[in-house]
Amino acid sequence: MVHNLGEIIPRDAAPDAIWLTEVAADDSARDIPLGEFHAAADAVARGLAARGLVRGQAVGILAGNSAEYLLAYFGIMRAGLVAVPINYKLPKATVDHIIKDANVQLVLADGDWRHLIQDRPIIQIDLAEEWRDLADPGAFTPLEMKVEEHATILYTSGSTGLPKGVPLTHGGYVWACELMRDSLPPMGRKRVLVAAPLYHMNGLILSAMTAMTGGAIVLMQQFSPIGYLETAAAHRCHVLTSVPTMIAMAVREAETIQRLDLSSVERVIMGSAPLSEALFDRAVEIFPGAAISNSWGTTESSPVAFGPHPNGLAIPKLSIGYPGGHTELELRDGPDGNQGVLWVRNMAVMPGYLNRPEETEKCLHDGWYDTGDIMRRDEGGFFFFVGRADDMFVCGGENVYPAEVERLLEQHMDVAQATVIAFPDDIKQHIPVAFVVAKPNSSADVTDIKQFTLANGPAYQHPRFIGLLDELPLAGTNKIDRRALFERARSEFSR
Repeated sequence: MVHNLGEIIPRDAAPDAIWLTEVAADDSARDIPLGEFHAAADAVARGLAARGLVRGQAVGILAGNSAEYLLAYFGIMRAGLVAVPINYKLPKATVDHIIKDANVQLVLADGDWRHLIQDRPIIQIDLAEEWRDLADPGAFTPLEMKVEEHATILYTSGSTGLPKGVPLTHGGYVWACELMRDSLPPMGRKRVLVAAPLYHMNGLILSAMTAMTGGAIVLMQQFSPIGYLETAAAHRCHVLTSVPTMIAMAVREAETIQRLDLSSVERVIMGSAPLSEALFDRAVEIFPGAAISNSWGTTESSPVAFGPHPNGLAIPKLSIGYPGGHTELELRDGPDGNQGVLWVRNMAVMPGYLNRPEETEKCLHDGWYDTGDIMRRDEGGFFFFVGRADDMFVCGGENVYPAEVERLLEQHMDVAQATVIAFPDDIKQHIPVAFVVAKPNSSADVTDIKQFTLANGPAYQHPRFIGLLDELPLAGTNKIDRRALFERARSEFSR
């Protein structure tokens, strides 16, 4: 039985099987076999212990995607320490907040981000000499951790204030990972493309699950739409993983798609943000032999609440799946029992936000976690994401969910992507404002798009202003940067 999250990747697999292929920005690649992975992660654990760090202390990782990042991540946990991934796109003051909040003792960083650290020792993991100095080669037995001990602290995006620390426990996430492993089809030696940043749950959990289930990780150091497609084709990837905005950017590259052989792709997994019907259909066109899935999870409660139907019924388009019997679910504060805010309770639910008792009290009660996600359950028992409770705004007395308006906009023949934000209004309280990206070679017209929303949705939902952009701005997690769009709306729409 595994008692340490750093030990979830089996040691009895063939040591020469490829654990990870790291793809650099210049398309060069290096393969790392499983035997080397285990030896290197053990060496990190030994090296950290030799530096005097003791069980339960926190070690930060401030770096871009790399093999060393994952080796450090698993080595930290094997040593009984707490891994704290940090978003290097955050301002220095916010990075400093995270380091102090988690009481980070040591930071493993890339050279580009050393300047963000103050008052803490640093090991530069993209400098070969310092990486070698960290490692202490030799046999290592991972510490046996208690179920309630922290394995990792992930920080929320901080879109409404300073980021909040979310502790993931060894017991909760070993349980969640083993549950996902047992419910997934065997990976064999399937190659799984991971391009999301490793400081985010999406990239971390998919990397861990790929190796845990026998697959080989193909890790992009840096995401770009064309690079993503070229990597998928060059490395004959079987599974593509991403945040929907990344796929949305990639599927616009029609010329690249036409020249590549993407026939190896068997599955496309999107999660961590809403998925539109238009994007789903476009993915089906580009990857006709692949199963397209819409996954759901939160940092605070893991991605295990939903899965396949126990009787093998097909999951409807855009559904996040059928409730698993291992997680308690309730829809609260809705118009009826089949719509409302989703509350969940399972072994992986966080014990509470780090050092934030008031925030914890708002969303955690008797083990139940208020996800803030409004869901709808259909007659077959499948769940669908409707919108965020904290994104919902009132326009002239009517509730507006941005995700619903975005789905409507993306049904227009010329719209590839859409994002809707609430904008203050003296009369209506708030009004919908939209930013859209046109499909390649289309003649998108803002007036026509606005008329389309009026003709196909309720009048109160239609965007009063629509901005046409070449691309939507991304935040550090590769989700849409709504704060940047709000500032743009204020400067353009308020004239």
